[in-house]
Amino acid sequence: MFFFTLQFVININIDINSIILFMDKNFIYFYNNLVRLTRNKDLYKDFNSVDEFSDRLIYFLIHFAFFFKNFKKKENNEILQEIYDYTFRQLELSIREIGYGDQSINKKMKDYLNLFHDMIDKIHFWENLNTTEKEKLLKKFIVKSENSSYLLEYFEKYLSILKNNTLNSYLKSVINQ
Repeated sequence: MFFFTLQFVININIDINSIILFMDKNFIYFYNNLVRLTRNKDLYKDFNSVDEFSDRLIYFLIHFAFFFKNFKKKENNEILQEIYDYTFRQLELSIREIGYGDQSINKKMKDYLNLFHDMIDKIHFWENLNTTEKEKLLKKFIVKSENSSYLLEYFEKYLSILKNNTLNSYLKSVINQ
């Protein structure tokens, strides 16, 4: 008489990358939407020279700053911090893909973080600025554009769209802009 014993082996491999990817899925729609907005060809039509990665990144950061300005509320602090962390990790990966070395990546990221925080500080008082001051502010960050009035109209419309939607709608990618 033979006895066979069956053993079921359950392999539980906890992959830290899949945990990180799970979190990424929560914000990938938002991040991709910002990238899509940044690729809008009309933003670059009045450039006085060829657009570069840094120009696209500046538009990305301006969109992101308006997003933060609109949704910065106490109840959103935790999720906005996660979005912030995720977004800047993605930006760092993009800069690495371009081929910058570790030292220059750290310098570039520091520069972009400082620029972003400067944008947030300036955009925070957007509603208190008159048209000329708003155009001047945009011109400070977007130096290659010759048409600040178009940019002003564009970002006013973007801010209006942000105000008419919820934070969750951006994270779930149900917004068409």
